[in-house]
Amino acid sequence: MNVVKANPKCIWMLFMLLIPLSMKGQSIENWISLPKKKQMFQKYPNLAWDTRNISHPTNPFNLNPQGLDQTVDGFGYTLTGGSAHLIQALDSQTKRELLQELFGNKLNQLSISVLRISIGASDMDEKVFSYDDVPMGKEDLTLENFSLHEDKKALIPLLIEILSINPKIKIFATPWSPPTWMKDNHETKGGKLQPTYYEVYARYFIRYIQEMKKLGINIHAVTPQNEPLHPGNNPSLSMSAEEQMVFIRDFLGPQFQKNRISTKIICYDHNCDKPEYPITILNDPQARKYVDGSAFHLYNGDISALAQVRTKHPDKNLYFTEQWTGVKGDFYGDFMWHIKNVVIGSMNQGAKTALEWNLANDQNLGPHSPGGCTECLGAITLSQGIQRNVAYYIIAQASSFIPAGSKRIKLNQSPNLPMVAFLRPDKKICLLVQNEGPEKQKIPIQYLNKTVELEIPGSSVSTFIFKL
Repeated sequence: MNVVKANPKCIWMLFMLLIPLSMKGQSIENWISLPKKKQMFQKYPNLAWDTRNISHPTNPFNLNPQGLDQTVDGFGYTLTGGSAHLIQALDSQTKRELLQELFGNKLNQLSISVLRISIGASDMDEKVFSYDDVPMGKEDLTLENFSLHEDKKALIPLLIEILSINPKIKIFATPWSPPTWMKDNHETKGGKLQPTYYEVYARYFIRYIQEMKKLGINIHAVTPQNEPLHPGNNPSLSMSAEEQMVFIRDFLGPQFQKNRISTKIICYDHNCDKPEYPITILNDPQARKYVDGSAFHLYNGDISALAQVRTKHPDKNLYFTEQWTGVKGDFYGDFMWHIKNVVIGSMNQGAKTALEWNLANDQNLGPHSPGGCTECLGAITLSQGIQRNVAYYIIAQASSFIPAGSKRIKLNQSPNLPMVAFLRPDKKICLLVQNEGPEKQKIPIQYLNKTVELEIPGSSVSTFIFKL
């Protein structure tokens, strides 16, 4: 038998060639959006772990999977009644493909894990209704006339289809107005919930949750009122912090407890300029025991308001539940602002959800109620085909990579590169980084005792996936 002696030089060369192969399982995945060019959500080649030519800074950003904060429920949209009617009107194949794209969890699908719906009509329904409308001058204290009839036309059948794709999706529900017979002005717009009807209105919530459950739809959480400090919408209701506190403390909370309703109660559901509103409710020792947390929008104020509430009540959860994009907006400006504030900002302030407003509209920005929003741009426009708008990509940049159950990693922040990181249930780490400047920037990331340098293009948002 002939024996061939190995050449030491050849062995060394072979070893060097095999190093990249051994690192393939530890490469960094990279998706980048360049909104100025409308090149969105694009997969770039994986980055190698080769750190031989990397300078080692003294203060890299440390992706420490031990330093964890809130567990997220995820990202999504408000599925308004108008959105549901438009999607239900699609031919069966187009609708099936669209729902898989939005709610499926495969490659190039958004993996939406949270939906917000209205209890009764929102301003993005073609007409205003409640579940217990009676003639003027009448009332229905026993809720004998309670019916989900209007929602059964489109919203409920669509929710059932969505649940067949993602049975674990969390559904948040909120009313824009009680039935008019409970209000002091007897109108769908504005007015106050009369205290004499607090008890029956609490039963109205319970009836809604129970009827939806009979249909296979579990309501994960409710808020007592959408935008309680904005009574100018149609429908709408004015509800002060003190009024909401009494309603939760003395009626809604006890009724939930009595009827063994596990649905969470979340207070406020309005702008970041009034953190004192949820703080007032949570300061009440009896009300707070029924309240899971607080919900916010950002049409006024600053996203840091969430942290103000968390500082006062660190044991209570935070949710970001609504932000619209308008038809007159700039694609680049809207995308970058929403990523910075709604996605990265709300998550870094402790939010469990980040939701954009209306999922779908038609070419006329409808349907909407008389007096409802006439400029709200849906995440998709359904007309001659499907047009994906800026809110679609805002959520896609996060929802596709940060599933429900991910935990936020506490991460030092750069003044020039807003970022947020998560440890996912599959033990991979997701890092979302925004570069608002025109020039590319490099950031050092400390990870598993290695320092890697990530290059972030100018005017971009990048999503990176690290394997443990």
